Amino acid sequence: MIDTHSHINFEEYKKDFDFVLNEIRENDVSKVIIPGVSAETFEEINSYCTKYEMLYGAVGVHPSEVKTYNDNTEKQIIKYLNYPKIVAIGEIGLDYHWETETKEEQKLVLQKQLQLAQEYKVPVIIHDREAHDDCYEILKKFNLKEVIFHCFSGNKDFAKKCLDEGYYIAIGGVVTFKNATDTKESAKYIPLDRLLLETDAPYLAPVPYRGKLNTPAYLKYTAQEIANLKNIDIEIIKEQTTQNAKKVFGI
Repeated sequence: MIDTHSHINFEEYKKDFDFVLNEIRENDVSKVIIPGVSAETFEEINSYCTKYEMLYGAVGVHPSEVKTYNDNTEKQIIKYLNYPKIVAIGEIGLDYHWETETKEEQKLVLQKQLQLAQEYKVPVIIHDREAHDDCYEILKKFNLKEVIFHCFSGNKDFAKKCLDEGYYIAIGGVVTFKNATDTKESAKYIPLDRLLLETDAPYLAPVPYRGKLNTPAYLKYTAQEIANLKNIDIEIIKEQTTQNAKKVFGI
């Protein structure tokens, strides 16, 4: 399997990083994509990806970090896109849950980064929290098909709108939560050729580890829940989502 979104460059994992990677491998995860959150994270992510064969990265400015975005940030994004294992711009997007005072700045920074993605023909990893309509309307302005809605939190109707545009949808551990009705319905609805798996580690650990530190080693619990919802064998989920990730990220 491929974990398409995991912050394993965070401090929580640094004490014994090789142990973390071995645990990931032992749990049938072959590749992990580490998204950027600010320009300060780009060099570390690229260093990890250069050192470890199974790791790939993305560079982008998270909506909570929009005040750090400037002309030099764009130069840094372009610079790191030239490295072979940096495969996307992300995570970028809108967050109206935590960042309510910077909505206009978020929209502007998102559009600037989407413009770069369009110019350099790379996928984008979208963070969308309580901002579905604005994210969708902004994305429609750009001719991008390699769009990944990370940690999808919309309902089935919004999933359909995204799928109609040709976007990919990544499902994380939330789908295992008992009360996550919208996520479960969306996971059941998303066709196999548009589905991706992720953990968003260290956040949102799936049941039976809910509330604990998340890791890509737990990706199998998300895959199993989606298989249950679709009433198909987990091996089908593993195989198809892996092929999807390879295709969209070119890895």
